[in-house]
Amino acid sequence: MDRKSIEAYCLKLAGTTQDYQKDWEADRFFIGTKMYAMIGGDSNGKPILTLKCDPILSEELREDNEAVIPGYYMNKKHWNSIYFESNISNELIEKLIAHSYNLVLKNLPKKAQKEIGLPFEI
Repeated sequence: MDRKSIEAYCLKLAGTTQDYQKDWEADRFFIGTKMYAMIGGDSNGKPILTLKCDPILSEELREDNEAVIPGYYMNKKHWNSIYFESNISNELIEKLIAHSYNLVLKNLPKKAQKEIGLPFEI
C-alpha cells in the first residue's frame, strides 16, 4: 500500500486529524488527542507505517512477517512498524489501521467516543 492510499484510508475514519511532526519527518494521525498511526522512516530513511497493536497480535505479526518490526521510536510492546516495501496485502494493512484506530478510540473518554461515533468495523 502506498503513502497516499494509507493517508486516504486514515482520513476517512471518523474523527481523524492529521499533522506533520517536523522533528521526526513524519505524518501523524490522531483520534481525539491520541495518535493511532504514523508514516515516517527508519534510521536509513526507509518508509514505514507505525500502528498501535494488541501485544499478542503484535508478536504474531512479527513472527509471521519480517516486514513487521517493533514500533520504531515507540513502545515496542504496543506498537508495530511495517515497511512499505513488503508483501503485506493492502487488505491486512487496512485491517491493522482499523485495529489501531479502535484500540485508541476505546481508550478515549466516553463523551469523546460518543462524539466520534461507533468503532470502525474491520
